[in-house]
Amino acid sequence: MSNVLISQEKISTSLTGADAFKVRYRSHDFHGKPTESTGIVIAPVGPGENRKVMSWGHGTTGMGDAACPSAQPDPARELTLYFDSGSVTQIDYGVPGVQKFIDEGWVVVATDYQGQGTAGAHQYTVNRTNAIDAISIVHAAREMNVGAGTKVGVIGWSQGGGTAAAAAELNEADYGDLELVGVAAMSPGVPAIALKLPGMAAALSSGGPATAPDPHLFMMLGAMTEAFPDTLSLDDVFTDLGKKLYHENWNSAPVHHFGDILARNFNLHGPVIEINKAKMPAWFQAFEEVSAAQKKPVCPVLVLIDGQDPNGPCPLPWQLGYIDAIKALGGDVTSSTYPHDDHFSLPQASIDEARTWLDSKF
Repeated sequence: MSNVLISQEKISTSLTGADAFKVRYRSHDFHGKPTESTGIVIAPVGPGENRKVMSWGHGTTGMGDAACPSAQPDPARELTLYFDSGSVTQIDYGVPGVQKFIDEGWVVVATDYQGQGTAGAHQYTVNRTNAIDAISIVHAAREMNVGAGTKVGVIGWSQGGGTAAAAAELNEADYGDLELVGVAAMSPGVPAIALKLPGMAAALSSGGPATAPDPHLFMMLGAMTEAFPDTLSLDDVFTDLGKKLYHENWNSAPVHHFGDILARNFNLHGPVIEINKAKMPAWFQAFEEVSAAQKKPVCPVLVLIDGQDPNGPCPLPWQLGYIDAIKALGGDVTSSTYPHDDHFSLPQASIDEARTWLDSKF
């Protein structure tokens, strides 16, 4: 696969012994519709060839340009969290354990996903589209003079955990000359699994939440209409207020800011989600189509579980449900639980295990 890379710009980085680049590259969504994405490529300084490649799938940041990781200050850096004490960032960005990957000679790539820094709304949690972006950026890196080899592993967290999971279920043409050796999914968000369990399924079957909606659910619904513009509509799931808030904020409000906007407007003006239950069969079918856990993965899978709060952003039943689904498909899946880590501490707590496990697959 060639002519994927559109542009590259060398950027500064606080990492030691690394060169970093912001890239723009060609990709496509799960329908095959051409798209463009941006991201970061980080490589050891100096010549190299056939270097191991790790593609990082970031967690939830939002749906538009304000949520673009590579547009943040010093984006080629260790993972920096919105929830950290002293944080001055609106979103989580960076790559956990990135210095160690560079020290060990890896090339690290990190997609922003389509719609974050490029035209249109991001297909948030559309696992297959996100996964294609995570693989396409590897093709782009191989057109650069950074020594990226053909063997690649994917690590992702939360939304990116679903990205990593789906990266092992793509079409042969998406991989091209790449060999996917393994994927490590940290607290994977897989919509089709969530829909099979209490909580999200109930919210979509009841007519709408009686409280202010979680921004993740609100964005998921909006993103599905972006992914299926001919069959799914905002009218199926949002009130007039919800549609107004979606159109006014998807590109400018990162997830936590968006959540506050939704909560305030709900409290002042009433519901923003109103489910047309007659339309839900088409929605459930669409969620299945774009999610991971639809076919046997092409490589081994490691699931890293945050066990401190079973009702966290990716609840424990979602994580365990994904594992059960992959086992039922005959996939090679193992897992580790981090009982003292919540959703947000999991990446840095588990990255050494993920890197060591992935390295063993090369």
